[in-house]
Amino acid sequence: MAWLMVFLWAALLLLGVPVLVLALQVGAAWPRRADGLPLQMPDVPVGPTPRIAVLVPAHDEAVVIGQTVRRLRDALTPQDVLCVVADNCGDDTARIAREAGAQVAERFDAQRRGKGYALDHGVRHLSALEWAPDALLIVDADCTVATAGGLHGLARLALAQGRPVQALDLMHAPEGAGLKLRVAAFAWRVKNWVRPLGALAMGWPCQLMGTGMAFPWAMARQMPLASGELVEDMQLGMALALTGTPPLFCPQVLVSSEFPDAASAVQSQRRRWEHGHLGMIVRHVPRLFGQAIARRDGRLLALALDLAVPPLALLVLLLLAVNALALLTALLGGGAAPLVLAMACLALLAAGILAAWWGWGRAVVSARDLLAVPWYVLSKLPLYLGYWFKRQKEWVRTDRE
Repeated sequence: MAWLMVFLWAALLLLGVPVLVLALQVGAAWPRRADGLPLQMPDVPVGPTPRIAVLVPAHDEAVVIGQTVRRLRDALTPQDVLCVVADNCGDDTARIAREAGAQVAERFDAQRRGKGYALDHGVRHLSALEWAPDALLIVDADCTVATAGGLHGLARLALAQGRPVQALDLMHAPEGAGLKLRVAAFAWRVKNWVRPLGALAMGWPCQLMGTGMAFPWAMARQMPLASGELVEDMQLGMALALTGTPPLFCPQVLVSSEFPDAASAVQSQRRRWEHGHLGMIVRHVPRLFGQAIARRDGRLLALALDLAVPPLALLVLLLLAVNALALLTALLGGGAAPLVLAMACLALLAAGILAAWWGWGRAVVSARDLLAVPWYVLSKLPLYLGYWFKRQKEWVRTDRE
């Protein structure tokens, strides 16, 4: 019984911290909730319009790249540059991007695959040009920047702060989508909107989200980009935080895209993101905590706490398991204290999720849909078990067709 109690208290500590972090973030974000999406730029220092370079990594994106390039070109000035990195493409991505008005840097390397390698190639391509931009922005090939002036607004803010800036990145469920996609869209809002908004209110940094990111050029050309990491954005944000420049959230600029229609594509996408996130927690969070304590760096500690929050469905599953274990130990005479604490953690998590739904999710998931959420959570169990028994280790493109 003694070893079981030690395990139970350790589990409660490891799960109680992320539950408390999530609840604090939702609570801090609550006064800033709005009925509509934030589409007005914040106040930034007035000055000359920065010269920006927009980098678009693209692997077999012929279906969407033309429209993306044309939209981005309409938002840029003649002094800006738009570069598409056609990375290991076997389709017409490069040709379509050129015809739409972008510079194209092609890359072929079957061994070094992944978005990080594409971004590194693009930065080196831009570095070889005769001129240097003031700021670099990264936008995914399937994304739309919905805020007028958003690209230059992000650049201005990054230059004024001297640190990376992350726009609000949302994924929408297609019209007529089923419950799983709509719940996934809500979970995305919690992770990429509610929690970073609360972190901003508390003076915390945010994680990088992979698209809608702006960097001062002097920083961008030194960034460690070349990797096949499944979640290269999280890794980059952590690396920059360790150098003293953690990312800043800018919810006034919206970058959006849609989940793919095919169920297999959604599953592949979720596996890559969530296995990558779990890998970051296991491999990097302890080191990040250690560095934050050694340096007495509050922003680094805040980023470590944020990164330690696992995907919502997994957090719910783990808490349910711990509650069951606590009930068993109580019945075996281990005392009621662990059970009370486990139930309190589960109640706090439920309150945080319900508050996030009320403030930001009702347009995505109806009250009736909430009754089916437990089945959605249980359906994610094979994905999480797969992390231990069939972990995804290589970057795989999401099929958009």
